[in-house]
Amino acid sequence: MAEQPTGDGTLPEDKSAEDGRRENLRKWQLSRRRLLKIMGAAGLAAVATPMVPGAISKILGASDEVPAEAVDKKPGRLRRWAMVIDLRRCDGCQSIGKPPQCTLGCIEGHFAPEPMQWIQVFEYDLPGGGTQFIPVPCQSCQNPPCVNVCPVGATWSTPEGPVLIDQDRCIGCRMCMAACPYDRRFFTWATPPIPPEALLADYHPERQFPLQKGVTSKCDFCPDIARGGRLPYCAQGCPNSAIYYGDFEEDMATNGEEVVELSKFLSENQAYRLKEELNTKPRVYYIPGHGQELGRDPYDEGRMPTEWPWEKKIKGAKTWNRSNR
Repeated sequence: MAEQPTGDGTLPEDKSAEDGRRENLRKWQLSRRRLLKIMGAAGLAAVATPMVPGAISKILGASDEVPAEAVDKKPGRLRRWAMVIDLRRCDGCQSIGKPPQCTLGCIEGHFAPEPMQWIQVFEYDLPGGGTQFIPVPCQSCQNPPCVNVCPVGATWSTPEGPVLIDQDRCIGCRMCMAACPYDRRFFTWATPPIPPEALLADYHPERQFPLQKGVTSKCDFCPDIARGGRLPYCAQGCPNSAIYYGDFEEDMATNGEEVVELSKFLSENQAYRLKEELNTKPRVYYIPGHGQELGRDPYDEGRMPTEWPWEKKIKGAKTWNRSNR
């Protein structure tokens, strides 16, 4: 004899299954105290391992595992990477008596050859006298002139923001270099002077090494290591934590020491972007300053020249002078 529906229209076996699911969800319903505990721990984890949205799962103890069906395995949104450089904390590394360490971190992380400085620290005059140091990486423009002129589609703006180059497609016409208003693209005029270990890497547009001869390259904004929960090489190398890296989608950024609300951090500190009048829409923001938080005198001019650490270089490598090209 067929089973009769219950008062709510479900069969007994369906009712039992439904009760089981409800009981399972009830067990994992967070109380206010437990939620606050997890959120507080998540804030600490964000500093230790910045930019890892899933870090909260590591905070729960073994007895607090979340059921598999409660985990969203396919987040429906992309990251929107951005960088903030706090010039109040940048003194061109004068205070430590070394060349700019953000540049060195990038060089070492990407095996960048001399004379390429994918993030270069320039010294500019201040309107009232004195100077300030401004680190300039690729601006990851959302309306990039370089992309608009490439005849073969070798460079493009990704949905997450970074502008990338595919060396395997690049024909070396250098039209993108001419179009970049920030002078942040570089050309390998000869076999690049890179260390032998760079050749062991598998090339990918998100990490521009090993470099080839006769192609353009530039800062790639480090999206690959950001997804892995680490700061870009320049931010890791900065001794004064002046470089923040963040995500507009999560509205957060970190310099490795603190986590800030990105939109609020920008608005409260009068952040600006370089050459905004060109409508290139950069993803790099600057907070005005001249290293005053480090006690720098703006009239203390000059910085140490950038150095490349490679003691050994690949066979046939040649170094060129970018200023003569």
